[in-house]
Order: sequence, then structure tokens, then C-alpha cells
Amino acid sequence: MIKAANFAALALFAGLLIYAASGLPNRGDPTAVLHRDTSPAGTPNAPSYYIRNAYRDAATPNMVTVILADYRSFDTMGEETVIFAAGLACLLILRRKRKNPKGEIEP
Repeated sequence: MIKAANFAALALFAGLLIYAASGLPNRGDPTAVLHRDTSPAGTPNAPSYYIRNAYRDAATPNMVTVILADYRSFDTMGEETVIFAAGLACLLILRRKRKNPKGEIEP
């Protein structure tokens, strides 16, 4: 019974994902909202601004570096902090010393 419920939940989730993906624009569609200069709300679209002004704003030829280090630096710093904390937690878990049956700590 639980197996059937899990399978039904998985099938429902897969159907939801397929339905959501069917509403996405085609890859490379120049009329997609992402590629417009202004959003539907009338505000400037960030990706268009990044592409047009990356070199002028940061004088760095690599656009990806400008986006990660200049435009989205706080977001990148947060992501790096999470990765560092996860690595530190793995290190601490793996370095935990075990006791042998005599109660002595093994090196």
C-alpha cells in the first residue's frame, strides 16, 4: 500500500514537472521574456544589462567573472559560505575517532 502511494506521488510530481516545463519558452527564442530589454513590469531586465555593460562596468573581459564577482557578489559569497560549511561538516564527521571494544580511542 505504501509502495503504491509512493509511486502515485512520484507520478504526480513527474506530471507536475512536465506540465511546468511545457510552459517554458523554446531555447534561443528571441521573443522570450528573458531576452527582452524590459520585463513585463516595465523594469530593466538584468541579463540584458549584464551582457551590454559587463566590460564597461568592471573592465574585465570575462563576462561570467563580472556577473559572479561584481553584480552578484553577495549571492556568490553566500553560496561559497554554504559550500564551505558543508565541507567543514564532512571533515569533522570523517575525522571522528572511534573507540575499540576495550574503550580505547583508535588513532
